[in-house]
Amino acid sequence: MKIVDVAQEPIGENPHHVDARKVYDTEHATAVVITLNPGESLKKHITPVDVFFYVLEGTGIVEIGDERAQVGKDRLVESPAKIPHRWMNESDGTFRVLVVKIPRPTTGTRLL
Repeated sequence: MKIVDVAQEPIGENPHHVDARKVYDTEHATAVVITLNPGESLKKHITPVDVFFYVLEGTGIVEIGDERAQVGKDRLVESPAKIPHRWMNESDGTFRVLVVKIPRPTTGTRLL
């Protein structure tokens, strides 16, 4: 059994310059916990594979394609491959989301 303490994982380099910690990485899938402080956001980008997001804490704004929604804790959001998307924290509190990419991408994310 492997147990990961997210707080102990290193913050990974990323083009968004936010707290992003890889918590799972196999040949089949990868998962990252992203923390956005008030006012922080991800840059709009395209992921080459399907992604789902599970909100762990707080409230964030998600944009996928032409759609925009406010999403809170314990909500799951699907994001199809190759559709521009991003997250924003416009609240006064911390926002944390689990990002799962399936299958594991073989190419990188493309910023717009």
